[in-house]
Amino acid sequence: MADEIIMYGTTWCPDCVRAKSVFKQLGVTYKWVDIAADAGAAAEVERINKGFKSVPTIIFPDGAVLVEPSRAELEKKLSRA
Repeated sequence: MADEIIMYGTTWCPDCVRAKSVFKQLGVTYKWVDIAADAGAAAEVERINKGFKSVPTIIFPDGAVLVEPSRAELEKKLSRA
């Protein structure tokens, strides 16, 4: 299990941009992984999402996974992280 938040996404994804904005506003650090540039990461996202390349896929240190979360869902999770 990772000890940091990992966000899998793409640079063209508007939901990824929104999630990055939430992290920045809350001062939360995370590791960004661009699945368009990393085939292994793309395969991991597909594994997590049962064959779909759904982004953002965000993995938390506690093992929780959020896929395409709304702003409210992400803010709620980060307030407990």
